[in-house]
Amino acid sequence: MDALLAFSPILLTIILMAGFNWGAKKALPLSLLLAMLVALFEWNMSLQNILGYTFFGFLKAIDILIIIFGAILILNTLKLSGAMATINQGFSGITDDRRIQAIIIGFMFSAFIEGAAGFGTPAALAAPLLVGLGFPPLAAALVALIYNSVPVPFGAVGTPIFGAMSTLETNVASTGISPEVFKMALTEWIAIPNAIAGILIPLLGITIMTRFFGQEKSIKPALVVAPFAIFAGLSFMIPYVLIAMIFGPELPSLVGALIGLAIVVVAAKRRFLVPNDRWDFPESSKWPDLWRSKIDTGSTSEAKMSLFRAWSPYLLIAIILVVTRIPTFGFKQLLLEQAFTLNNVAGIEGLNYSLKWAYLPGIIPFILVALVTHFIHGMSWVDVKKAWQLTFKQLSGAAIALFAGVGMVQLILNSGVNASGMESMLTTMAGATANISGAAYPLFAAMIGILGSFMSGSATVSNILFMSFQFETASILDFPQILILSMQGIGAGIGNMICINNIVAVTATVGCIGAEGNIIRINALPAFIYYVFITLLLGTLIYSGFSPSF
Repeated sequence: MDALLAFSPILLTIILMAGFNWGAKKALPLSLLLAMLVALFEWNMSLQNILGYTFFGFLKAIDILIIIFGAILILNTLKLSGAMATINQGFSGITDDRRIQAIIIGFMFSAFIEGAAGFGTPAALAAPLLVGLGFPPLAAALVALIYNSVPVPFGAVGTPIFGAMSTLETNVASTGISPEVFKMALTEWIAIPNAIAGILIPLLGITIMTRFFGQEKSIKPALVVAPFAIFAGLSFMIPYVLIAMIFGPELPSLVGALIGLAIVVVAAKRRFLVPNDRWDFPESSKWPDLWRSKIDTGSTSEAKMSLFRAWSPYLLIAIILVVTRIPTFGFKQLLLEQAFTLNNVAGIEGLNYSLKWAYLPGIIPFILVALVTHFIHGMSWVDVKKAWQLTFKQLSGAAIALFAGVGMVQLILNSGVNASGMESMLTTMAGATANISGAAYPLFAAMIGILGSFMSGSATVSNILFMSFQFETASILDFPQILILSMQGIGAGIGNMICINNIVAVTATVGCIGAEGNIIRINALPAFIYYVFITLLLGTLIYSGFSPSF
């Protein structure tokens, strides 16, 4: 009963958004209210703690809003400067086939940004680029979210793995294995099965796109491009695995995607494995309202600059992300130290909020590069002002949803602070899953990782929450810990396809506010396919008695 009550706010969110097509800004405040009632009457949390942790969530939502603001500002700046029109012409010069464009931008470019920055940034950057090329906003959002899954376990220069290791110290010590050796083994066993799945993910994304957004509503156009899609998957996943096995978790997504992007662009230009037929969406006049942007996202100015100059803001973003995210360069710690801190939030001892403003990609590099772009592209003051005004207008729809959603998550995560002695709602949900499953636990391990990301919006948080729990459960049930942890790590990446924070972020950048429920419902299919594939792959190894050696 406790597990059902703990799950009820999430269940209400899914029912309202996916079942009744409610927008996030309507559904999430109600789910937050339900979570507060459950916390008060079943978990016996004090009113101070309920309000305090909820307010703490509101503060944490500011971090996400800053990232969204920066991503939208970059987009609006490039639109009004004429750079977006030039970029779109450049992509059209590579190929005018929407299937190939989706793979290059949505999969490859997005994976590079994930490897450098993570935290919802990739889809928020890739989706507007696809819209600029002529994709329906809803299609761009769906595809960008589907593709922002494979690189996530090693996103933001390996942050999810480092987060996992921060909770596994005691567990690893009990095995007598060096933490460094264990970290490399975990990295390897997340990379290998995820890479096998990742070879097929480009095709899966195209299949969803042609089935739901093609004039023929069929997967046949996707099957035609299957050779190129699989080639693209291999181009990314081979260096991804090799880098993971040799160098560890920091660089597989970042460098693997960069290598893959170069290979795939050259292949597309030379029409290697590119089908002869060209696929496109229906004429825009035939698009249903659901596909369209619900708000004014601004018009795109005419192309009036070189391709290099147009791309220079994105090049700057990529360079700054690499330099500031890899510790070797010495800037990461410096930026992390620049923070606004609020201690003992709402009078709760030890509940401290820190806005690491300099490390947030929304400020450095997004807003910083937007300011520089005003001069690089010679924008008029009128266009600069319009870019900022449009950005604030677009952000308003996402703010309510994010405040309510992140507030609910923080309340659920911290509900273990109560007078009843109960564990947190999230731990209760996961524990019930483990108890019910028993020997079938490997069938649910990845699902727990997905649940963590769905709720928190972060693979890193999912790993911090559940890696130690998964280790302990695997030990009790006598399953290979490293393979169960692999399922957790990959599941945390899969959850990015349907996590509320990312969906709100990407819908805000492309303007399809209110379509969040449709995105969850449609993207649940590729997420489930991904989950089944990984579960079958690793489950087969586990039940065959295989255990990795160190």
